[in-house]
Amino acid sequence: MSFAKKEYDFLKEIGLGPHNLGCYVNGAWKGSGPIVSSVNPANNQAIAEVSEASTQDYEEGMQACFEAAKTWVQIPAPRRGEIVRKIGDALRAELQHLGRLVSLEMGKILAEGIGEVQEIIDMCDFAVGLSRQLNGSVIPSERPNHMMLEMWNPLGIVGVITAFNFPCAVLGWNACIALVCGNCVVWKGAPTTPLITIAMTRIVAGVLEKNNLPGAIFTSFCGGAEIGQAIAKDTRIPLVSFTGSSKVGLMVQNTVNERFGKCLLELSGNNAIIVMDDADIQLAVRSVLFAAVGTAGQRCTTCRRLLLHESIYQKVLDQLLEVYKQVKIGDPLQKGTLLGPLHTRAARENFEKGIEGGKILTGGSVIESEGNFVQPTIIEISPNADVVKEELFAPVLYVLKFQTLKEAIEINNSVPQGLSSSIFSRKPEVIFKWIGPQGSDCGIVNVNIPTNGAEIGGAFGGEKATGGGREAGSDSWKQYMRRSTCTINYGNELPLAQGINFG
Repeated sequence: MSFAKKEYDFLKEIGLGPHNLGCYVNGAWKGSGPIVSSVNPANNQAIAEVSEASTQDYEEGMQACFEAAKTWVQIPAPRRGEIVRKIGDALRAELQHLGRLVSLEMGKILAEGIGEVQEIIDMCDFAVGLSRQLNGSVIPSERPNHMMLEMWNPLGIVGVITAFNFPCAVLGWNACIALVCGNCVVWKGAPTTPLITIAMTRIVAGVLEKNNLPGAIFTSFCGGAEIGQAIAKDTRIPLVSFTGSSKVGLMVQNTVNERFGKCLLELSGNNAIIVMDDADIQLAVRSVLFAAVGTAGQRCTTCRRLLLHESIYQKVLDQLLEVYKQVKIGDPLQKGTLLGPLHTRAARENFEKGIEGGKILTGGSVIESEGNFVQPTIIEISPNADVVKEELFAPVLYVLKFQTLKEAIEINNSVPQGLSSSIFSRKPEVIFKWIGPQGSDCGIVNVNIPTNGAEIGGAFGGEKATGGGREAGSDSWKQYMRRSTCTINYGNELPLAQGINFG
């Protein structure tokens, strides 16, 4: 095990050791399930061991969380916001250490690891303001001496199941909002990033303890499919937020629907950038590089399809091939690295399958090393190829040629997924067609920026096989509450709606 290495000393600063308990249950750490190793994808060596949750741990945690919800719901929303503010401050104090852990355990470069933790801090700030703005509506009544209004109340408990590629940011999108809305949170982190789950939970638990609040308000489990299935089946959890593949997301949705629960799904993306003939090519090339190579192509918003107008096709391609040559591949913790490893050996095998069926223009090889490194790859291919319709979590970019805007939009919309999209153009008629009803069918529709790197102020999510969920900003908070329409009669008569006379 690598824990004794000097470069891992920082892990002790955030409460991690060679052996870690992987469940935070009723304010205490435990773990009576299987013992697993967290692995560094840069060398496939074990970092530390984690004792995962058992079904008994899960049930104990849920019972305590269900009781804690009775306390948390009674605390005024601005006071709940103050607790989330303190969580944000605690994260700020450990930003560098936590960001380094994300880079170490997930494999993304250090700048992106720190940026991921910063995203949770930003979500805390957003949620603090939101805690004073959970506003309902006053609605005019057609009946005299009557008032109609909307009330928003907490759901109770929100289950959050997150994926390896953003092992803590997606928790932030959900938990910060869920907490200020008056819900307790049950979190199952990704099985391959348990150390991040533990370190993040320690931060939140410390804030709850210092403020004399039940630890069960935030309950977390390291574990696999068994714990995820338990959350999906649990009638004590009105809302389950799931991030992962469309295939597994559909299974989760079916399970939750069977018990009439609610699902918030953030699933696969198959995102396209369109470069029109009037585009700023240099700007487009820089954007495509970040969108296709960033996080080793393992963002749900990664650019997987590049659509180039035939008149500038070769010019853009030549410039893109040139910048690809400059991408430094290596240890994600080392300064200057732009492309770290894929997260697992299985991902490396999927990379090899995803480069079949087209003409490889650059890259296309696994790099022989201890880690899961591959070359950033560009493939010229037909938009009708089967492989183009699937999400591939790897730095593989499929390049396609088009003649008209209409054709480009059709190609963009032709895949099952509908998460993110972007067009590069300076023409107002192109831009407004693109963002309008006959344009992109995605949940994120950008202009002159990459498909990835979304800000937290807007609602994040997509359509079709991406799941339809919305997290983070805008009015996403409404998904974490139940709405009641209230009609109040403050008079002495009983007029009925629609003018009905009943006796």
